[in-house]
Amino acid sequence: MESAASTSAALTRNAAQCLPSGALAAKLELAQLEGRQLRIKLGLDPTAPDIHLGHTVVLGKLREFQELGHRVVLIVGDYTARVGDPSGRSESRPALSDEQILANAGSYESQATRILTADPELYELRFNSEWLDMPIADLLALVRTTTVAQLLEREDFASRYKGGVPISILELLYPLMQGYDSVAVAADVEIGGTDQTFNMLLGRDIQRHYGVAEQAVLTMPILSGIDGSAKMSKTAGNEIAIQADRGEIFGRTMRLPDGSMADWFELLAIEQPPEGTSPRDAKEALASALVDRFHGAGSGADAATQFVSQFAEHELPDEIDRFDFVAADGVVHMPSAIAEAFGISRSEARRLLGQGGVKLDGEPLPGEQLDLPAERLDGAVVQIGRRRFKRFGHAL
Repeated sequence: MESAASTSAALTRNAAQCLPSGALAAKLELAQLEGRQLRIKLGLDPTAPDIHLGHTVVLGKLREFQELGHRVVLIVGDYTARVGDPSGRSESRPALSDEQILANAGSYESQATRILTADPELYELRFNSEWLDMPIADLLALVRTTTVAQLLEREDFASRYKGGVPISILELLYPLMQGYDSVAVAADVEIGGTDQTFNMLLGRDIQRHYGVAEQAVLTMPILSGIDGSAKMSKTAGNEIAIQADRGEIFGRTMRLPDGSMADWFELLAIEQPPEGTSPRDAKEALASALVDRFHGAGSGADAATQFVSQFAEHELPDEIDRFDFVAADGVVHMPSAIAEAFGISRSEARRLLGQGGVKLDGEPLPGEQLDLPAERLDGAVVQIGRRRFKRFGHAL
C-alpha cells in the first residue's frame, strides 16, 4: 500500500493548490488508519443544460479518487442555482426560473457519469434543496457563522463594493450556502476551480462552527475556452459541450489558439504528440482524442476525415497568399486587417463582417467580433466572397 504522502503527491500533481498544506495527506492517512473511504465533494450549479470540457477537469480528478476507492459526492445545486454563483462576476447573475433549473439538473447526472463511475459504492448524487430549504431559525444560525468583513475579502465582492456596484444580500448568502453543503454531506475533501478557492475555504470555517471535521481543499486550474483567453463557459460562447456531436467537438477544438494547446493537453489528461509535431498536427491529435473520449475509439479519425473533406468542399486553393498583420496588445481589429489584406475599404469590411461574409478557417465570423486575439489569427485562412483567401500571419 502506498503511503498517504505519495498518494497525495500523485493526486495533486496537476492541481493548482492543496489547502491547507498537508491537509490532503493527513486525510488520506486517517482514512487508511480507520479503514474508511474519504468523501470527495463537488458542487455543480445547473445554470446551463450541458456539462462542458471545463467541468471535466474537476470531474477527471474525482475519477482519480474513485479509482483509489474513495466516494465521490456530486451535489447538483438546484437550490444555489436560484442565487447564481457570483464568483468572478462584476455584476449579479440573471435569475433562472425553477423550470429551467429542474430541466438543466435533469441532464447533469447522465453527463457526469460519462466520466465518473456510477458504482453506488463510489458515487453519491445529492441535490442541495434537500437541506437548504431550511426553516428561518436554521438560516439565522448559518448566517451567524460569517461576518460581512469576511465576505468582502473576496476579490469580486471587494472590487464591486469599492466601485459602487450593487451586491445583493442573496449573493452574499451564496458562499455560506455552498459551505453548508460541506456540512450536510460531511465532506472530507472539496474539489473545484481556482475561482472557488474563497468559497471552499469558507466551507472549512462553517464546518468548524457546526462541529464537523474540516475538509481539505483541492483547487484545479481553469480551462480556457476555444478563444484561448476567457474561462470556458456557455455565457462566453467559447465552450465545447461533452454531448456535442463529433464534428462540433473536432471543429471547435481546431479553433483553439496554438498557445493554449499545452494547457489543454495537460488539464484534459491527453498525451501530447512527439516533440517537433507541427501545431496543426498537434491540434488535430488533440481534437481526435477528445472525440474518441466522448464518442468512442476511432470516432476521432472519422471526424478528422470529415473535417478535411469540409475544407475541400470550400475549394481552398493549393497556394494562398500570406498577409502579415500587426497586433496591438495582442489584439487585431478585423475591419482594418481585412481592409488592408484584401484592398477594400474599412466600411466594406465592416459590412461583410456584419453580413457573415467573412470566414475564418471555413467558419463565418460573428458580425459582432470586431477584435480577435492575434493567436487565433496566426496561421488561419481568412476568406471573403467565394474565391478570395489570405493566410494571416503575425508580422515579426
